[in-house]
Amino acid sequence: MSSLKKAALWTTGLALLLKLSGFVREAIVAREFGASNETDGYFLAFSFITLVVAMISTGFNNVFLPMYIKRKKLSLDSSEQNANALLNITMIIFGFISITGWFFAKQFVPIIYPNMKPGIAPYAIEMTQIFFAFMLLIALSGLLDSYLQSRRIFVPSQLAKLLATLMAAIFALLFSDIWGIYSLVYGFVFGTVLGVIIQLIFLGRSDYKWRLDFKMEQDFKKAFVILIIPSLLNSVVGQINLFVNKAFASGEGVTNGAVTYLNNSSLLVSIPNAIYATTLAVIIFTLMSEQTEDLKKFKDTFFRGMEISLVTLLPIAIGLLVVGDAAVSFIFERGKYSAEDTSNTYIALLWYLPIIVFQGMQLILSKSMYARGKTAIVFRISVTTILLNFLLNWWLVDDYGYPALAFAASVVSVYYFTVSMIVVYKDLGLVEFSRFARMSVRVIIPAILMGLVVWGAKVVLGAEAWYSLLQLAVLVPIGMVVYALSLKMTYPTGFNRMLSMVKRSK
Repeated sequence: MSSLKKAALWTTGLALLLKLSGFVREAIVAREFGASNETDGYFLAFSFITLVVAMISTGFNNVFLPMYIKRKKLSLDSSEQNANALLNITMIIFGFISITGWFFAKQFVPIIYPNMKPGIAPYAIEMTQIFFAFMLLIALSGLLDSYLQSRRIFVPSQLAKLLATLMAAIFALLFSDIWGIYSLVYGFVFGTVLGVIIQLIFLGRSDYKWRLDFKMEQDFKKAFVILIIPSLLNSVVGQINLFVNKAFASGEGVTNGAVTYLNNSSLLVSIPNAIYATTLAVIIFTLMSEQTEDLKKFKDTFFRGMEISLVTLLPIAIGLLVVGDAAVSFIFERGKYSAEDTSNTYIALLWYLPIIVFQGMQLILSKSMYARGKTAIVFRISVTTILLNFLLNWWLVDDYGYPALAFAASVVSVYYFTVSMIVVYKDLGLVEFSRFARMSVRVIIPAILMGLVVWGAKVVLGAEAWYSLLQLAVLVPIGMVVYALSLKMTYPTGFNRMLSMVKRSK
């Protein structure tokens, strides 16, 4: 466990650095290009990359990791052969996808975004073509993430993601005068290449030996194919919902720059994904996959995951409710990104806030179901969210504009979380649900108290008139101190457990 805790500390730190790099990248985009057709086109094209990353890093991983670990425990000699064959076959598939996407982007991008404004289309299509040209490498990075996790190696994958994001920001800063908005794409590709090299080096140093093998055991192949289809579809539900949101946001009659406003506000909301989807949830999922035969340990690990999620995410959501306008202003408001753009982004952020809490805990719920082989159940729940999201978007966007798209996303996240809770705790038992409920009450009280104190300080000090960075420098520490002290009083067990985990990770 000590090595896992150290890995958790390192990967969480790298994930936060990754998110910081993402903020730097988007701040550069905002300064250089503002909220324009160029940026809207870029964010539409980048959706294809996030789709692939989600499919591989989440969908593939959710099936491969439990199967591989189980067979390794049984000391089956064929486990490495199956792993090699799976890697080689998947790379061939993505090679075909890469070539197809390059040649047919002009045809399918307008189909996916049928109401796209004419000014957005050229940027979205051309950048999508470039991304698809390097899709093989992007997919390889996601695959290597799963293979490294199977050996409890977590840091290189975070470094790979960091390099892709950081290089996009650096290229935009250095080469925007030469390549314009396309400098972001070239930087992302360059960073991805560097990341793949690092992952290959670390995987090569482990006990994994690559071979050009395409033969899989029949039972492994059959089980993988049955599970992978619903897992892949489930893993991209969130991205499909984003596709739907951006399709509506890019249409005629919606505020210009709406795609950019939604993207920038969701960037702040995506902090939980940076912490959980790529760090703690990965480690928790690895442990749960190893503990499926020991129900008591499994329940304890699951509870710790839900506890860490709520203790960390709820104050972030409430904090952004109070100081989100200052955060948006500090990150984006410069150059061509105006005060009006900041205001429009903050409006979307307010409607996105519930996602921070519910999506973060949903990750743990889904991982627990995957670890226990309930892929089909997760899939059935996920598919209904697509329909719900589409109906809400279609129903609300004409009357309420782009903020309705953020509202719809939050409603979907609450629905997804609620249904998953019912399924998981029906399996784990009412005692475990009562345990979670008691913990939740003890965390909600200090989080609300923190929000009230920070809001009161903001009003009394007249902080709204201050420069955004000064607001954050004063109000955020106040919130952290109030939350820590009140959490220690209402939930000392959870507070001490979190403090102990950090201390022993050093």
